[in-house]
Amino acid sequence: MSLAHTAAEYMLSDALLPDRRGSRLKGLRLELPLDRMVKFVAVGFPLLLMSLAFAQEFSSGSPMSCFAPSNFSVQQAAYVDSSCWDSLVHHEQDEAGQYKTKSLWPHKALPYSLMGLAVAMYLPVLLWQCAAVPALSSDLLFIISELDKSYNRSIRLVQHMLKIRQKSSDPHVFWDELEKARKERYFEFPLLERYLACKQRSHSLVAAYLLKNSLLLLFTSATYLYLGHFHLSIFFQEEFSCSIKTGMLHDETHVPDLFTCRLTSLSVFQIVSLSSVAVYTLLVPVIIYNLTRLCRWDKRLLSIYEMLPAFDLLSRKMLGCPINDLNVILLFLRANISELISFSWLSVLCVLKDTTTQKHNIDTVVDFMTLLAGLEPSKPKHLTQRVCDEHP
Repeated sequence: MSLAHTAAEYMLSDALLPDRRGSRLKGLRLELPLDRMVKFVAVGFPLLLMSLAFAQEFSSGSPMSCFAPSNFSVQQAAYVDSSCWDSLVHHEQDEAGQYKTKSLWPHKALPYSLMGLAVAMYLPVLLWQCAAVPALSSDLLFIISELDKSYNRSIRLVQHMLKIRQKSSDPHVFWDELEKARKERYFEFPLLERYLACKQRSHSLVAAYLLKNSLLLLFTSATYLYLGHFHLSIFFQEEFSCSIKTGMLHDETHVPDLFTCRLTSLSVFQIVSLSSVAVYTLLVPVIIYNLTRLCRWDKRLLSIYEMLPAFDLLSRKMLGCPINDLNVILLFLRANISELISFSWLSVLCVLKDTTTQKHNIDTVVDFMTLLAGLEPSKPKHLTQRVCDEHP
């Protein structure tokens, strides 16, 4: 019999989780995987295109070239190029013979508009890091620690029950005390459950998460408007008519009224415009999906942890509207599932619980571990029958 008790003690000791206080903060993920992907694409892609635009400008020189008359010197032709690039205004004649002007400034502002887009897309991320990450990190550290501690408390409780059972000479006393403890709910540790229940009434984290994704959608819509209003009108215009007869050159007769100029960087402009529309169009469903995840509970994580004695959010139907801080915390707990060592242990116990023949007597990890340790999860039938015989 001592071998059985020793084996049970070893089994329970191995089931205890190691204490990892120092390494928790370093490995904590404070961004969801999809949010991180959206951040890298939404911020990094404009910076990549900006580097492409600057590289093209530095490698090929001026992004445009004007066709000056043959009697112009090299200095005069260079002046025409620089003057037309500075103004970047297209002069065209309408049906009435009047000249109209159309600005082509998006070609000049292309790298800087991409930089502004990257900064705008990073603002929601910065808002989330400043407004929500400090509170979220403290919540996750506390909840992860308490989940693992609650599991360890359950294992230590079974160890204590095993020792009491070994020292007890009368099994009736042990089982009476055990049933009394169950009725008085001594096995429960309600701090974690009440803390999570309080998070259901808090909305600071979910408000910051909704604001971040809403701003991403807003800035994406503004990008569409900018590209559609300014880029689409000059998307196919490779040549334009430029006038330099301003200021001191206004009355010069040897200077032509208009110069024909060609935009050598039009292909880069078109690639940047099309790729921006394509990439941000693909990001919109991802952002919307991130928002829709707040409309449903991740009940798999909660159902696993209902094996803990004090964790019955699902059975008590305490889960109401999912748009609250608790749902956001559950999403981040799922992202940090590697930090929850107790999750893998409880997942295994849940699988074994479904295969055992005494399902009606196993509600918590305490019940299952007492069964594995060689104790019945409830009073044996022969003891129950003996009590009934003594008290008819």
